[in-house]
Amino acid sequence: MESAIPLHLETPRTRHKRVPDDYQPPYPSFVARYQPAVSRVVMAYFGLQYRGAAPTVATDALAEIATRFATEGGPSHWDRAHYVDQAGHETVVSVAYWDDIVRFDAWFGPAREAWTGTPRAGVGTFIEVLRPMVARHETLFSSVGRPEGIAVLADGMSGEVQEHAYWGGMRDRIPLSQTDAMTPGGAPELIRDGARLRVKAHDNLCLIRSGQDWSDTQASERKLYLNDVEPVLREGMDFLRDDGLGIGCYANRYMRVLATDGGASEKSYGQSWWKSLAALERWAESHPTHVKIFGAAMKYLSTLGPSAKLRLYHEVTVAAVDEQFFEYLNCHPKTGMLAAVDTVSA
Repeated sequence: MESAIPLHLETPRTRHKRVPDDYQPPYPSFVARYQPAVSRVVMAYFGLQYRGAAPTVATDALAEIATRFATEGGPSHWDRAHYVDQAGHETVVSVAYWDDIVRFDAWFGPAREAWTGTPRAGVGTFIEVLRPMVARHETLFSSVGRPEGIAVLADGMSGEVQEHAYWGGMRDRIPLSQTDAMTPGGAPELIRDGARLRVKAHDNLCLIRSGQDWSDTQASERKLYLNDVEPVLREGMDFLRDDGLGIGCYANRYMRVLATDGGASEKSYGQSWWKSLAALERWAESHPTHVKIFGAAMKYLSTLGPSAKLRLYHEVTVAAVDEQFFEYLNCHPKTGMLAAVDTVSA
């Protein structure tokens, strides 16, 4: 049994784990392992929103950013997903990942200007970037062999890890949690730059991307997931999207991953911005919407046991204030981190 925290990031604890040293999780889970030389990673969300059918300018913009991803200095991995937000806007998000901050910085300037520096009629664009130290970040996978998100950049997967299947495991997997409570500091602030709106959030902002892949399931398992689990998951995701601000969730997107041909795949993920890791933990542990999700998932897994083919994963980051970048052009005022600030009177 391994620790989720890699050896080179272990440090004497001043804050204790939620479980004793002899804890044995009831089922296996795994984490991504980066090369020790990787000190920072980058996750950059390039979003585009519009109403109704996709205008040509939106299709052209998506093709352009995909081309930029393929240029020198571009991401080592990226994927694209779609959802309809709380204001009824069709939204397409291309999320790109780097493990070389110098390469990202050299690439980002022109890409930013092309994406949020050029107004497009009937289309809003946004960029949301975190570039955290790896000590501020964790991943978790239910199985090995098919990494998603930032884990595609990793050197490989761990063996079975101890810190999972209990409330508090998410925090215990973050190396910084050994010595730091990671409490938020400050309040989100709006910065106007012509037509562009930037949000300076605050210290220890939390991001989670939590995904599901049912592409390997067969008829009976697929029916069980799509009929009994997914609707409950969607209900919880919709709550966070529409009413999450009151419990510390600034924004939530429940997205369907798009295949290379632009059609819907059999993968989805929720991606949300939280005031703090603690706020995310409170929702996960006690809010009725997540208690319902957890109950449906446990019933599903207990019914199928080791034969379950559903793949689950997540990545969680608690970012310092200087590791964040949020910028919006012609987006409605509840888009992403704009929901955390007053865009009318500011």
